[in-house]
Amino acid sequence: MRLAFAGTPDFAVPALDALHNAGHTVAAVFSQPDRPAGRGRKLAPSPVAARAEALGLAVHKPERFDAEAQAGLAAAEVEAMVVVAYGLILPEAALAIPRLGCLNIHASLLPRWRGAAPIQRAIEAGDEHTGVCIMQMEAGLDTGPVWRRASVPIGAADTAGSLHDRLAALGAREVVAALADIAAGKVSPEPQPEAGVTYARKLDKAEARVDWREEAAHIAQRIRAFNPAPMAWTQLGETRLRLLHARGEGSGQQAAPGTVLHIGSAGVLVAAGQQAVRLTELQWPGGRALPAHEAANGRLSVGEVLQ
Repeated sequence: MRLAFAGTPDFAVPALDALHNAGHTVAAVFSQPDRPAGRGRKLAPSPVAARAEALGLAVHKPERFDAEAQAGLAAAEVEAMVVVAYGLILPEAALAIPRLGCLNIHASLLPRWRGAAPIQRAIEAGDEHTGVCIMQMEAGLDTGPVWRRASVPIGAADTAGSLHDRLAALGAREVVAALADIAAGKVSPEPQPEAGVTYARKLDKAEARVDWREEAAHIAQRIRAFNPAPMAWTQLGETRLRLLHARGEGSGQQAAPGTVLHIGSAGVLVAAGQQAVRLTELQWPGGRALPAHEAANGRLSVGEVLQ
C-alpha cells in the first residue's frame, strides 16, 4: 500500500521499520516538532523523525494537525495512515483523508485502558495480561472498532520499560498483518464491547512519591509502572531516593509504614500499610542504579523511616 505514518516516540519506531521492510510505500511521515534534548538542551528530532530521515522518507513536523498539515496528507495521496503514539489530535477531517482511513496501534486490550498511559496503568492495576490492538480511528478517544488484537502476560518483574519494548515489537508485527488482511478483504473490524471500559489517565509527577501507608502489592506495582518515567521516589531526611524495582511481600514484623525492616542480599524490606515492600533496585541522587543492598550499604539502616 501507499501509506502515511504518524508517530513520535521510540514506541513508534519498530512499526515504521516494519512497514518499510514489508514493502509498503511510506509516502509521508508526520511527527512532532524538534524539541530541546540532552544536557545542552539543543533541538533534536523525535525518534520517529530521526528514523524516517535515515530511511530517506519525507518528514512533516506540524505544531498542530491544521489545514496546512491536512493538505500535506492529502497531497501524499495515500490509501491509509498508520498512527502510533503521535501525540497530536487528529481532527475528523484528517481521519477521512486516506481512502481506508487511519489505523492506530494502541498498547492495551481495548476497551480496557483507553487513553494516554495504558502500559503504566496496566502494571499499576496489577493486570495479569495486556497487549496491543490495531484500531480503526474515529472521533472518540480510542473508541474505534478493532482489526486485530494480540495479548501478552505481564510478568512479576515487568516494568513499564520492559513491557513497552515487547508491545512495540508486537504492535509492529500486528499492524503489518492487519494491512495484509485489509488488502486481501479477509476481515472486518469488530466494534469494542460496551462493558469493561477503563481510562489510562496521563501520568502525573505528583503520583511518583510513594505513600507507604498503601498496601504493599500496590506500592510495588506503582514502582514498576513508573520505571523509567516519571520514576517512583521516597524521602530519607533531605535526600530523595529513587525506587526502580520492587515486589510486595508478607512480613510478621509490626512497624510504622516506611520503616526499614531488613537489609540483605535480597533487597531492602520496608513496612507498608499492609505487609511489606521488598525494594530490589535503588538510585541515589547523582548516582547510578544499583541492587538495593549495594545502594543501602553505609547509607541506609534498619529502623530508619522513609517518607
